Amino acid sequence: MAKIYVTRKIPESGIGLLKQAGHEVVVSEKDGVLTKDELITALKGQPYDAVLCLLTDKIDGEVFDAAGKQCKIFANYAVGFDNVDLAAARERGMVITNTPGILTNTVAEHTFALLLAIAHRVSEADRFTRAGKYQGWGPLLLLGSDVSGKTLGIVGLGRIGARVAHHAVRGFGMNIVYFDVKRDEQFEKDYNAVYKQSVDELLPEADFVSIHVPLLDSTRHVMNDATFNLMKRNAYLINTSRGPIVEEEALLRALRAKTIQGAALDVFEHEPKFDPLLAELDNLILTPHIASATVETREKMSQVAAQNLIEALQGHIPPNIVQAQ
Repeated sequence: MAKIYVTRKIPESGIGLLKQAGHEVVVSEKDGVLTKDELITALKGQPYDAVLCLLTDKIDGEVFDAAGKQCKIFANYAVGFDNVDLAAARERGMVITNTPGILTNTVAEHTFALLLAIAHRVSEADRFTRAGKYQGWGPLLLLGSDVSGKTLGIVGLGRIGARVAHHAVRGFGMNIVYFDVKRDEQFEKDYNAVYKQSVDELLPEADFVSIHVPLLDSTRHVMNDATFNLMKRNAYLINTSRGPIVEEEALLRALRAKTIQGAALDVFEHEPKFDPLLAELDNLILTPHIASATVETREKMSQVAAQNLIEALQGHIPPNIVQAQ
């Protein structure tokens, strides 16, 4: 029997799997994110064989050292793993896993929900109506933008980006231009998509730009003053990837100056904080990092993270390994 520490309450199905496998599970009692010091204190408090962590936990060498040599794996409850110092994990022979694939459909749906909502001014119209401003139908009232037949620019053609393109083409007859570090000619055939050599080449052609790249040194602040100036003035930006890919101060300037028509963000540069001036803008929709927040998806993430732990603790290679021993 192994002892497992879970840094925050997650859906019970995963915890149940761990217990059924005969393991002892300790879940943080804090209602919220553990600070780094709190996490280190918890891990030093008693020996653990494994840790199930979340994307809100910053896992670095100090945290690994606090867990001690008896701890063999950190299972990240997320598809991304930019919260984990992989170099530090490699130095210590720590296994790192994630939960890929599960979020694809859900995040793509949320992305398209944001795209439609910002184009049709749904959030703005809701506030307008609730404030008692609606006095009757008018031909110029809250005019939005059509989506069908427009051009969608996909920045990052991973699973989620490709699924967003699927909804765009099959559901709305949109045209696709995309940029990725790797060209996908089969995707181009399937969706009549056009590959662009760079983000700078993509932006001037897109009516909507959807971000789906991981957070790397090369992708941080991809969207900045210079790139916003490359977009059409009637274009929209949607980001459900990672917050720091968009420089928020530059976005604020672009939205205020109407350099672009609007934007929708599910993630923030300094999450959970964001510039309060953004909240004052009508041409911006903000959601609190909930793109994967459905009952079905979060339950499956819990189960997959648990299964990664179970396999590793049995001496097997876990199915979703990011960093091996």
